[in-house]
Amino acid sequence: MSAFRCDTSLVSHEFDRQPIHEELERVRLDLHQLVEQATAFDLGRRTRDTRWTNGQLLWHMVFGYLIVWRLLPGVRLFGRLPDCFGRRFAAVLNAGTRLFHVINHLGGCGGAVVFHGARLAGLLDRTVSRLHRRLDAESEESLGRRMHFPVRWDPFFTETMTVADVYHYGTRHYDFHRTQLTLEPGER
Repeated sequence: MSAFRCDTSLVSHEFDRQPIHEELERVRLDLHQLVEQATAFDLGRRTRDTRWTNGQLLWHMVFGYLIVWRLLPGVRLFGRLPDCFGRRFAAVLNAGTRLFHVINHLGGCGGAVVFHGARLAGLLDRTVSRLHRRLDAESEESLGRRMHFPVRWDPFFTETMTVADVYHYGTRHYDFHRTQLTLEPGER
C-alpha cells in the first residue's frame, strides 16, 4: 500500500442535506429579526464573555458563514491529498494561533463598521443562498472528504472535519455566539 494513499472514504449512505438547509434558514431569519429589533444603543452594548459589542459580535456571527464558504474548497482539496499534508498544514496554522486570535478580534471590530443593519442581513442572505446551492450540488463523495483542522483556532473545529461537518460549523458557531448577545431588555 502506498504511503501517499488518500483517505477517500465516502459517506456510507445518502447524506440528508435537509437539516443543514433548515439550519441555514433558521439562522437567516433569526439574524433578520435581531437586526430589525436592535437599536443603536443595543448594538453598542457589551456582550457576555467577549470583548465585542453586540454589533461587532453580530458581524462575527455572519463572518462564520463566510468562513464556511472559504473552507469548503480547502477541505475538498486536502481530502484528495495524502493525510500528512493536511496534518502538517493544520500544525502550521495551530502554531499561528495567537496571531489568528488578534486578527479575529480586530476583524470583528472593523467588520461591524462596514457591515451592520440591512447590509449585514443582505450579506448573510447572499451567503446562505450560495451555501444552499453549493450543498445541493455536492456529491456524496465530496461530502465525505475530510481534512485536518487547527483545533486551537476555534472550539468547534475538530481534529478532522468532513465537507458535511464544515456546513454544520457555521450554525454551531452562530448558535454559540447567539447566547452571548445582550440585545434583550435588561441585559447588561
